[in-house]
Amino acid sequence: MSIYSGKRVALLTQHGKERVVGPVLERELGCRVEHTVGYDTDLLGTFTRDIPRSGTQLEAARKKARVGMELSALSLGLASEGSFGQDPFMGMFPWNVELLVWIDRERELEVVGMAQGKANFSHLLTADWATAKTFARKLRFPEHHVVVRPESEHDPRIRKGIATWTELEITFAWALAQSENGHVFLETDVRAHANPMRMENIRLAAEDLAQKLRSLCPACGTPGFWKVERVAGLPCSVCHAPTNETRAETQGCLICPHRYTRELTDRSYADPRFCDNCNP
Repeated sequence: MSIYSGKRVALLTQHGKERVVGPVLERELGCRVEHTVGYDTDLLGTFTRDIPRSGTQLEAARKKARVGMELSALSLGLASEGSFGQDPFMGMFPWNVELLVWIDRERELEVVGMAQGKANFSHLLTADWATAKTFARKLRFPEHHVVVRPESEHDPRIRKGIATWTELEITFAWALAQSENGHVFLETDVRAHANPMRMENIRLAAEDLAQKLRSLCPACGTPGFWKVERVAGLPCSVCHAPTNETRAETQGCLICPHRYTRELTDRSYADPRFCDNCNP
């Protein structure tokens, strides 16, 4: 049982996120996730660039959660926001970061779940239908939907949510006829309901959020007692000098000043590759 068992939570979404978020949180927390509608969340920004997002990813998720709370008259709100870019390691493939924000008005508390991983997010400019078909197959179409527009990525004439081969061929022909430069721009539709790979990251963000909400502060009982700092200094396996590798983690409360540092037990020494003495 969690402190949110039996509680109603507003989830504002128009892209089917309730299908993965609801089951996770209801199972782990015993709460009741209520799908909330009545606000066009695209007004806060679209991935197709026709409406730019104002503010940060976290601010957008927070705004959605608060709007959902207002519409439902509930004191608990929940919303997610995604972002796309290059992977943070090598910058070689598309990357998706998902944030899932939980707001508890009564406790004046905000807890954020997060997940990240590879994304199905690509684009192509072409004048050739055969090339467009090959591109769509690489995107795992029609399981993952496609967006089409004439001329370029900035053309305002957009067709979203294309989910069948017949529809794609017809839309490609339409865009080609509209295009003054003889090209058509295609890209992955990364709205949650149109992109199963992104939906899985949203589910993982819900799992992360549930873990945080089930972790209570030992001092005051507030949910979200979680990692706030890593402690470096894991000794080198050769010379035993401290390295920058993580030795311990500090958990902290979001409300009271309580902190707890625990030593990591998965390994006792760092690889000498990460030692400034052995590998300066």
